[in-house]
Amino acid sequence: MHHDSTTLTHLDAEGRANMVDVSDKQPSDREAQAQAWVRMRPATLQMIQQNGHPKGDVFAVARIAGIMAAKKTHELIPLCHPLMLSSIHLELKAVEPDSVRIVASCRLNGRTGVELEALTAASVAALTIYDMCKAVDRGMVIDSIQLLKKQGGRSGAFDAGVTA
Repeated sequence: MHHDSTTLTHLDAEGRANMVDVSDKQPSDREAQAQAWVRMRPATLQMIQQNGHPKGDVFAVARIAGIMAAKKTHELIPLCHPLMLSSIHLELKAVEPDSVRIVASCRLNGRTGVELEALTAASVAALTIYDMCKAVDRGMVIDSIQLLKKQGGRSGAFDAGVTA
């Protein structure tokens, strides 16, 4: 069960943004899963599925981009802590007739959660698909970027109720 907090943890008493001090927290196992969808023309999806893209395997490149992005989340999101992720996993699935679903999972044993890392991995994998396929389909839409679930830490578990 998850309960939203009524306070913004990144703001100090004067309302200024600061990185949260996690030094007093005990390390614990933490895991998060996020998704992103890329909607496209059916012909674009077919090209991806048939490995017909001249730049190579779209899913393989997007998967590696997502992994790299998760590791660099703290460089992109100003108040994120640098983390030693123990696992990053991306699943990319063609969903007929015109979509790709990306599910990113991140794990660690540490003092802060990995939600942003999972969200960043899914988002950058989706952007990579767009980048690789934009020459044939500029009308692609990236949507439904969301946290699916998280566990560990003081705030407890969260489950969006979306099947991965």
